Amino acid sequence: MRPEVLNRLFTPVGDVKGVGPRFAKLIEKLAGPLVVDLLWHLPTGLIDRSFSPKIAEAPAGVVATLTVRVDGHAPPLMPRHPYKVRCTDETGVLELVFFHARGDYLQKQLPVGQTIVVSGKVDRFHDTPQISHPDILSAPDSATESEKITPIYPMTAGLPPKILRKAIRSAFNELPGLPEWLDPSYQRHQGWPDWKTALTACHHPQHQGDLELTTPYRQRLAFDELLANQLALALVRLSQRRLPGRAVVGDGALRARVLAALPYALTTFQDGALAEIYADMAEERRMLRLLQGDVGSGKTIVAFMAMLNAVECGHQAALMAPTELLARQHYQSFKELAATAGLEVAMLTGRDKGKARALVLEGIASGAVKLLVGTHALFQDDVAFADLGLAVIDEQHRFGVHQRLQLSAKSRAVDVLVITATPIPRTLTMTAYGDLDVSRLIGKPPGRQPIKTVTIAIDRLEEVGDAVQRRIHDGARAYWVCPLVDESEASDLAAATERHATLKARFGERVGLVHGKMKGPEKDAVMAAFTEGRIDVLVATTVIEVGVNVPAATVMVIEHAERFGLAQLHQLRGRIGRGAAASTCLMLYEGPLNETAKARLSILRETEDGFLIAEEDLRLRGAGDLLGTKQSGLPGFRLADLAVHAELLEAARDDASLITGRDPDLKSERGKALRILLYLFERDAAVRYLRSG
Repeated sequence: MRPEVLNRLFTPVGDVKGVGPRFAKLIEKLAGPLVVDLLWHLPTGLIDRSFSPKIAEAPAGVVATLTVRVDGHAPPLMPRHPYKVRCTDETGVLELVFFHARGDYLQKQLPVGQTIVVSGKVDRFHDTPQISHPDILSAPDSATESEKITPIYPMTAGLPPKILRKAIRSAFNELPGLPEWLDPSYQRHQGWPDWKTALTACHHPQHQGDLELTTPYRQRLAFDELLANQLALALVRLSQRRLPGRAVVGDGALRARVLAALPYALTTFQDGALAEIYADMAEERRMLRLLQGDVGSGKTIVAFMAMLNAVECGHQAALMAPTELLARQHYQSFKELAATAGLEVAMLTGRDKGKARALVLEGIASGAVKLLVGTHALFQDDVAFADLGLAVIDEQHRFGVHQRLQLSAKSRAVDVLVITATPIPRTLTMTAYGDLDVSRLIGKPPGRQPIKTVTIAIDRLEEVGDAVQRRIHDGARAYWVCPLVDESEASDLAAATERHATLKARFGERVGLVHGKMKGPEKDAVMAAFTEGRIDVLVATTVIEVGVNVPAATVMVIEHAERFGLAQLHQLRGRIGRGAAASTCLMLYEGPLNETAKARLSILRETEDGFLIAEEDLRLRGAGDLLGTKQSGLPGFRLADLAVHAELLEAARDDASLITGRDPDLKSERGKALRILLYLFERDAAVRYLRSG
């Protein structure tokens, strides 16, 4: 149950005084559906009206606040001319200029003879000072200090700034006094105020410097949000650790057969990751480990060896992938590896129906199916394991903590291994996977050559076509990735369909097309044709971004590379260079490039180190955009910026670790305050992991 003290903050924004249903929808779209969301919607600028000269002293181009008397109104003589109001003080004349104005409204607002306070940017027209569409603040005797500095908030079309500011002021009226959840000595050391003072200061900046992310007020709020995140993950981790586990130590027989059949030896990093995984599985507690690997670093074989360790002990092992395309890819890889150990692999996706599905379900329930690959279908209630020992989740940032827990609940004492092909900056790893231990795979398996990366202006498209044609003539296969047009799948698809048609006209029938709107079997057929060499060029949207493995493909063309994020470009490039032959990635861009796009393309030319690229991506774009947070299961932060507040994240993690060590059920006075913090930042789910009583 949410603490009663927070209830007023968790009412809909539509309940705020002065916000009608129409504006409530716009505020919800902009900031969120609840009153508390208004508190987290911080200003990004300010208008300073504290400069109050006389008319004669007001310089052009500067925002000034002037106390003047209304002398007369001059309605426009022609339809397109402005409406002017003549004002004076003892030093001169000022004209207030209004376009498309209603005269009757202005005459009511600005009656002749009244003294008013106006503010705006001063311009000069034929030597007469003017202010276009000024802010009319109030009568001079009631002009408040707060009116002189106005915060500027991020806005959305159709929502007047005044309405938003009024709604935020109303949200402040609901602010309760809350007990302090910070460690007192840490708070003193940082010189931070209480959270209410910090929040108030952030919404009432007095100078440009007050908007910086490094002010004590802003740091305090960022730390609160990061602490809520880290404490929630620590509680999930603790509750999982408390669940009984079992030691899983296989005899190595199946693994030895597979290793003997491999055409290469495992890398030092693969051996190191496996040692950590086997050590976890041997413990009498559940394994919760993340295996992070760069593109093409050999995560699949590491995951498969861990699965064999479980099978050697008589348990079942399952791998869950986020898409059917990836599930089928894993299934094909595993089938070949399993055959060398005399094992079979089963597959279960949403596409499987009727008798075929019933047979697989029966095998899973009886324990006859030892190795299983599937999609979200593995979550379904009718999937009952006889004895699931290891769940491998090919995360790709599409599954959150809850789905990890859901799969691990499919049997007793399930070990969980999460694998991700996207190198993630350390700070994001801590916020998204703080409940897991981490192993990293760096470098590529032996025999793979570096990928040559070239950036080319898109007006040289014809030359690129010639180069691809020459490579195909020599027996190469090529991916041609079409631009991310916008967030609409329809226009991305249109771009891919159009490119497919032009390349088909040039290269003939051996050009395929694959995109997200295609039905599963259709997509599989095209991928199979490309893998087997019946298609030379595969035109694709970013559906091929992750996990697709065709060692014979050595050319990658990416159109409008400037529209993609660094991590995404790195993933796309990673589809080539998977065999022994030399590979080339051609990134086509449309100029002129902004500084960020230039930096992005330059980094890709210089390095293939995915972890370095991920850190740069975070620096260039900020955590909000990285990996597309909204679709990713990664937490989106409202107050913290991981590129700026990385040190605070470290401190929050250390603090969360100390808290769960000393007061795991949050029963102390500080513990009770921390419960409020979790609810305040909507980490309610974590509270459920506290032991009751």
